[in-house]
Amino acid sequence: MATVLPEGTANNTAERTFDSLNPATDEVVGTYPITTPAEVDAAVARAHDAARFWDELGFAGRAQRLRKWKSIITRRLPELCALVRAETGKPEGDAQLEIVLAIEHIEWAAKHAKKILGPQRRSPGLLLANNAASVEYHPLGVVGAIGPWNYPVYTPLGSITYALAAGNAVVFKPSEHTPGVGKWLVDTFAEAVPEQPVLQLITGFGETGAALAASDVDKIAFTGSAATGKKVMATAAQRLTPVVIEGGGKDAVLVDADADLDAAADATVWGACANAGQTCAGVERAYVHEKVYDDFVAKVVEKVGTVRGGSDMDAQYGPMTMRSQIDVIRRHVEDALERGGKAVYGGLDSIGERTVQPIVLVDVPEDAAAVREETFGPTVTIAKVRDMDEAVARANASTYGLGSAVFTRGKGVDIARRLRTGATSINAPLSFAGIASLPFGGHGDSGFGRIHGPEGLREFARPKAIARQRFSPPLSLTSFSRTKATEKLVARMMRVLHGRSR
Repeated sequence: MATVLPEGTANNTAERTFDSLNPATDEVVGTYPITTPAEVDAAVARAHDAARFWDELGFAGRAQRLRKWKSIITRRLPELCALVRAETGKPEGDAQLEIVLAIEHIEWAAKHAKKILGPQRRSPGLLLANNAASVEYHPLGVVGAIGPWNYPVYTPLGSITYALAAGNAVVFKPSEHTPGVGKWLVDTFAEAVPEQPVLQLITGFGETGAALAASDVDKIAFTGSAATGKKVMATAAQRLTPVVIEGGGKDAVLVDADADLDAAADATVWGACANAGQTCAGVERAYVHEKVYDDFVAKVVEKVGTVRGGSDMDAQYGPMTMRSQIDVIRRHVEDALERGGKAVYGGLDSIGERTVQPIVLVDVPEDAAAVREETFGPTVTIAKVRDMDEAVARANASTYGLGSAVFTRGKGVDIARRLRTGATSINAPLSFAGIASLPFGGHGDSGFGRIHGPEGLREFARPKAIARQRFSPPLSLTSFSRTKATEKLVARMMRVLHGRSR
């Protein structure tokens, strides 16, 4: 059995519980049970029963319940913001940002599910013109969602909301670092849907997540590291359970010679440092045209000088949620400096016991860990390039392919199309993540499948094709009574319709 989300420390009591800790103070935020594999299976069994109830509500009934849930979250926004801050350490303003984006996604999915997943007519073609053709999308049944800790509301709801709107029940395992947020979301959903356990919570460490991946769910939605995503896939493969994986990123921003440098520098600093750099689609690399490189670096250094991490109310971002990530950041920075890179802002002294202050590195070799591996901290490498062709080539030379950004006045769409990432924003940071109608996901080590948008709804549904004969065909092709004359007539028709090259 694969190990899923192994981080954390259990409280070895007879009840098998673990504590959620405030990363700024190590204060216990809450104590939660470690759900056993048997209890996971029981939750999934309940979910299958609940899924039938949820499906029978239809699109309108589900939309009404989702909007009721959305209203509860909105009215109790300060309460959820405080809980997110307590478990992740991020400022409440950042917590509010991810929550309001999640609220927008709930509304979008509720509003558009029927249009996207309802019956749609298709052309039957000439040979089968006597048929009416249609396709519709049915719920998968039960979706298992394994969520991350860095955006404990926005990211898991990107799967959960769309799975629910598509008619599925969901069993949700939040990160062991943010179980309180997960419980809050499940409890408030139960207020909107009290009849059946349509959305259930399971909590724990690797054993619990592995049990969910191995259970009788109809799909797994996972967000986390690429390495853990592979383990989830291996476990799910035992039942041929499909998966959608969001496995992190090493996203780049490309800055052309004609770019608005102030805007590009501001986006780079925000993309690198927001949420302490703990953003899968955050900025970790910058490739800048040589004509504006020096000015850009100077503007980044100036802007990053106003940004400070900490646990006080005035800090722009919080401490590292997962303490072990500090060792990764230190290793990347040490490697970069040892290999000739320079810290133009911050450095090894910026790495504290709980909080990492911003670090800006230049002249870092492309094969250094700080360029190749996901750092997941408030750091960014900046490299000089001859032109955007070189910038695109360097940006694409990565095992990741999640998001990207381009700053230019004239060639943004052309450059964006050449970047091998799931999404690109032009002259703005991460705007694609906030637009509910756009799909989100990547390729390579960033995973596969999509959440959000029409693609996100279809990700959690199975297409059903229906062909209905309206009248007897003039030419019987699918019968042993078919004649040689019919075959010759069909061959002649095909030559007329398709035999000519154009």
